[in-house]
Amino acid sequence: MSFFIVFLLLTKKNKAVTDKILAVWVAVMGIHLLGYYYNIIGYWEKYPHFIGVTAPVPLFHGPLLYLYCLYALRDERKIRRVDYLHFIPGMAAYLYMWNFFFYYTAEEKVWVDKGEINDFSTFSILLLVAILTSGLAYTILAFRLTMQHKLKIKQSFSYSEGISLQWLRNCIFGIGLVFLAAIIVFLSRGWLNISFTFDPELIFYAILIIFIFYIGYFGIRHEHIFVGNGLHDKQQKKKIAPEIKYKNSGMNEAMVHWIYQKLLSCMEEEKPYLSPKLTLAELAARLNVSVNQLSQVINQQAGVNFHDFVNSYRIDAFLKSAKENKNYSLLALALDAGFNSKSSFNYIFKKQKGFTPSQYLLKKM
Repeated sequence: MSFFIVFLLLTKKNKAVTDKILAVWVAVMGIHLLGYYYNIIGYWEKYPHFIGVTAPVPLFHGPLLYLYCLYALRDERKIRRVDYLHFIPGMAAYLYMWNFFFYYTAEEKVWVDKGEINDFSTFSILLLVAILTSGLAYTILAFRLTMQHKLKIKQSFSYSEGISLQWLRNCIFGIGLVFLAAIIVFLSRGWLNISFTFDPELIFYAILIIFIFYIGYFGIRHEHIFVGNGLHDKQQKKKIAPEIKYKNSGMNEAMVHWIYQKLLSCMEEEKPYLSPKLTLAELAARLNVSVNQLSQVINQQAGVNFHDFVNSYRIDAFLKSAKENKNYSLLALALDAGFNSKSSFNYIFKKQKGFTPSQYLLKKM
């Protein structure tokens, strides 16, 4: 299943570097699971030369998760060379095991695996500690990156369907709990000498299988926020010169007021919010101002981000239609107002009005 998901990711239309990273990560998880499966069915005992081949593999999970989140925030088609440094611990572990792989006999490998030869006992403990530390550290770093991604969406998009990483935040939270549980098991076995009546590793690998399905499903559906949406529209940058940075825009109060009035007129007359996938770059192009200028104006004058600003117009349009078209379903009216889905409509409406759409209409009408 892992390798089928890899195939789907690599054949995805408009795939970004994040899709390639996710494909590699799912493939690594598949190899990891395959190694564990061969171990529990006794394949390593039959073919001892495969012992330890997947031992350092878990060191690659954390870096791949982190890089996936990192490049979800970047408009780049290739991974920077410096980011390959995250894989040094895993590669170093394989280099340390070089002698074991190529110079130990099959019989010696079995003895090492059973603990009858202590050549790699210290290394095994250090490797386990490195795996647990790396996994927990990278999940924390990855979670922080997804929060930055969430902020970027709020500032530049009027929708979140297909580009939100909420699914990944949920996954990261689950991964973090798994690593915490693994640390507890490790400490319980090593320091407290507690023996379990079940195999904790079997549970961890079962959860890993669930993660593969979960990540694969949402990863295939996810759209990279820099693909085809004009978040960093090069043509727009050519038209608007010079590009003014947000923090040092140099716009005076009169200019801010002028852009804001122009924005309000556009929203009232042209109704761009009716486009379900309206972006900050598209609206800035309509107004012939820079993305940073428009973002600053909305934040300062309206006191909200772009996402909430646009959706407030959609809610007003929905309420107006609901009064005039009582025979239509709420979902139909919401879609006509520019919302992408029922779930996003309900969430945004309750966030801004404090009630669900049906509760609000009963109260007001």
